[in-house]
Amino acid sequence: MLQKFGFSQYESQVFEVLASSEEPMDATNIVKYSGVPKSKIYEVLSRMIEKGMVLDSVSEKKKLYTALPLSIVIEKLTTEFQENVEQLKNNTSKRKFYDEHVWSLKVDSSIRAQTKQLLQTAEESIRVSGWQDDIQEILPILQEKEKQGVDVEVLVVGELESTLSHVHTLIPAQEHHSLERFRLVVVDETEVIFAGMESQSWQALKTKSRPFIKVFIEFFYHDVALAKITEKHSELMMNDEEIKSVLMKLRY
Repeated sequence: MLQKFGFSQYESQVFEVLASSEEPMDATNIVKYSGVPKSKIYEVLSRMIEKGMVLDSVSEKKKLYTALPLSIVIEKLTTEFQENVEQLKNNTSKRKFYDEHVWSLKVDSSIRAQTKQLLQTAEESIRVSGWQDDIQEILPILQEKEKQGVDVEVLVVGELESTLSHVHTLIPAQEHHSLERFRLVVVDETEVIFAGMESQSWQALKTKSRPFIKVFIEFFYHDVALAKITEKHSELMMNDEEIKSVLMKLRY
């Protein structure tokens, strides 16, 4: 029966022998009547003493053992079981399991719907970059989230009128003929959607992978820095052929 309460077979055999004996027993007799190997007996007895199921004493230089009375064992096991049940009921700790998958999204309408749904879940921060018409579509959500206290920061390619506090604007150079449209949304620094054009069709990835999140946040601020530098030093940069040739190779 003790095995149902987590005791090993050897522990149960030792307890059964001691509980059925009218007198304390030494290790030799416990081995003899319990069937527990001699090489294991002291280890088993030590565990049972630690669990409060066996008492030990020294008499005439001989170590003797006896079992806890059965009535007390029943009370002890009942109490411990009830305590374990209560602990299980009150256990409110939660473990976070991170989804490291990178999900592929296709079809523009699906990507837009997923983006809006993700924005609605934001509780702390939103980082968004993209073309003016794409940002305009989600602007009501962004403005409402900022009113709710969410930290919203936007990088927009083109002019944008809004009530948002943190909008960075990038006006592409006229010489740049290979503009690539894209959309980037990072919410609460825990989930990201990045979309781009591939063969005239929108494709996107969605992930909660922390390494990807870190890369895309750095990607966002790289673009913000580029927008600020271009805004303040556009004439200098465009008049430097070396710098200009590098800028023209960027996606915008």
